[in-house]
Amino acid sequence: MPPKRQKLTRAVQKILKEARVARLATLDAKSRPHIVPICFAYDGKCFYTAIDQKPKRVPGERLARLRNIRAVPRVALLIDEYDEDWTQLWYILLRGKAKLIPKSAHEEHAWAIRKLRAKYPQYKRGMLADDALIIRITPEPTTSWGKI
Repeated sequence: MPPKRQKLTRAVQKILKEARVARLATLDAKSRPHIVPICFAYDGKCFYTAIDQKPKRVPGERLARLRNIRAVPRVALLIDEYDEDWTQLWYILLRGKAKLIPKSAHEEHAWAIRKLRAKYPQYKRGMLADDALIIRITPEPTTSWGKI
């Protein structure tokens, strides 16, 4: 039986829509962890991130996060805030399943591109191609802590 989806508070929902960066953790086929910072859009149910035009060491299709998602689709997403005043600290940890959106899913792909461009001016100015690879993350258990 799949885990019961946790109801997120309004405060957590607001943070998820406004947060600028997250860390995406994946596992490779040998269960070795890999983590990268990502830009993302949240629609109230799922998260979307793209392989954008920032410089990378390998072509986008060969990135470790994509190889890992193909091998082991279980991922974690961490969104947090650090402050020297530790009473202001918080984090949201989401575990879930990642899936590469196929180019044949035109409507969902185009929607994700529009949401990402609306959130990040850099994407609007050309850092996100119309045909960028898109990852959808469907969260399951969610943990939050701190000043939320």
